[in-house]
Amino acid sequence: MNARPFLDTNVIVYAFGSDDPRSARAEALLAAGGVISVQVLNEFVSVARRRQERGWDEIDAAVDVLKVLLDPPLPLTVELHDAARSIARDRGFSIYDSLIVAAALQARCSILYSEDFQHGQTIGQLTIRNPFIE
Repeated sequence: MNARPFLDTNVIVYAFGSDDPRSARAEALLAAGGVISVQVLNEFVSVARRRQERGWDEIDAAVDVLKVLLDPPLPLTVELHDAARSIARDRGFSIYDSLIVAAALQARCSILYSEDFQHGQTIGQLTIRNPFIE
């Protein structure tokens, strides 16, 4: 079991946000280290560009910080996709949420920090924690 938690995209977005009460908690989680996937990087870039209208230099700097503070991102593979489809089918999650869960399970993390799932829910050895309500 990996002692380092898996961080969902919303944690990363809040860590680089401003004027959001969740930012301080997200920054602390990021500073403590953890695991993400390439999907999390892709989603972060998408949110930063489309919703937050950030420039590429700012996004590049944020991704560079993630590469320093966190473990190397898990790649998106066909095996991960297959596992995510199974999770989506069994749990009724979207394929994108299922990819997050599948990556956390593949990394053997015991905690997935996210606000997108039911707090306290378990999937295999993985426990979902919403760090913004604790």
